[in-house]
Amino acid sequence: MTKGSAWKLIVQFAVPVFLSQVFQQLYNTADALIVGRFLGDEALAAVSASGPLIFLLISFFTGLSMGAGVTISRYFGAGDYDRVSKAIHTDVMLGLISGVILTVVGVWLTPTFLRWMGTAPEVLPDAIAYFRYYFIGVLAVVMYNMCKSIMNALGDSKRPLYYLIISSLTNIVLDLLFIGAFHWGVWAAAVATTISQAVSMILCMIHLMKKGTIYQVELKKLHIDREMLGQIIRYGLPSGVQNSVIGFANVIVQSNINSFGKVAMAAYGAYSKLEGFAFLPVTSFTMALTTFVGQNLGAGLHDRAKKGSRFGIIASVVIAEIIGVTMYLLAPQLVALFSPTPEVVELGTRQMRTTALFFCLLAYSHAIASICRGAGKAFVPMVIMLLFWCVVRIAYITIVMGIVHEIQYIYMAYPITWSLSSIVYFLYYHFSDWVHGFEKKPAKS
Repeated sequence: MTKGSAWKLIVQFAVPVFLSQVFQQLYNTADALIVGRFLGDEALAAVSASGPLIFLLISFFTGLSMGAGVTISRYFGAGDYDRVSKAIHTDVMLGLISGVILTVVGVWLTPTFLRWMGTAPEVLPDAIAYFRYYFIGVLAVVMYNMCKSIMNALGDSKRPLYYLIISSLTNIVLDLLFIGAFHWGVWAAAVATTISQAVSMILCMIHLMKKGTIYQVELKKLHIDREMLGQIIRYGLPSGVQNSVIGFANVIVQSNINSFGKVAMAAYGAYSKLEGFAFLPVTSFTMALTTFVGQNLGAGLHDRAKKGSRFGIIASVVIAEIIGVTMYLLAPQLVALFSPTPEVVELGTRQMRTTALFFCLLAYSHAIASICRGAGKAFVPMVIMLLFWCVVRIAYITIVMGIVHEIQYIYMAYPITWSLSSIVYFLYYHFSDWVHGFEKKPAKS
């Protein structure tokens, strides 16, 4: 990414990432669609109740994988392949340890977490079953994300896509088989997801263990290198904390949604899946920005990093607003894909039309945050997200719900906090020296 047309390279990298994200999103969306259609609104609510909690628990380790990606792209851009190898082996080992920890925590504390969130009693048994079966296989989720971050950092966004297509199609087939044909319960959707994600993890590891490459993973080299761990924590810890606090805020939002009953839970779940799908083109550009900025600053190409970041910001904002307008207009039809129940469609449509036209602000925030991470300044988006997407969002909901118990005011928390974070990101991007302070050429040992 250090030579050639900046915008073409970003697009070429972003397109496979986008397709990869589409199939990644298909996991939970397929679960929600098939569960909602075959098992009803109560089952859909159970899957929806688990979503924010799953994100909260795995998001910290996803943030660490971002740090590994920045570290690897930085050394790769500087041509220091010895440290590239050390960073990769440390990342894989960290993923194995993280996956085991998450499995134990997720399976053990599932009932406690869901009760704390105020999950409706009629939904709770299915939610617990779904959550536990999902976390039995969470090691595969963590390892796939770690492997994907490694390949993306090296400029390869195609192979993760190919592997994800295979596993996503596997998930859909198993969902239809287990639920549509065998008529098993909600838990079967989680089992299907676990099996399919294991497929993607295995394919990634087979590729990374290919002999004769600079990224070859060797079992005998798997260990935690202190220098690389320090770099991963330096760049990844802020992203991990940022993801966790956003996840915590989403759990608080979900808890307040739960107080309105299973119809509101089903509507919120449908909206969340639709928003996740709709925003994939933007997240693809922002992931490309992180790698582009990291490699170019690692090579000392400051002006090129700035040029690419400007294109990424504009493209992200324009695409997001086009998507937002489309979703605003088609909201009822889109929500009805998940549930034909009129009350669910009405609530889901109301939330979508409250937030969709503000997607441009969400995209702007994500774009600047990705640039900061690529520049090695992950602490900046962590602070901004912590302040506005967690503290302000939770404070707003707590205060407003104490005065007016109306679900519409929960929906409004999103555009309000997106607006505030965008203002601060604008000031930081235009008035700070974000390109410097990043090591141009790490010293070789």
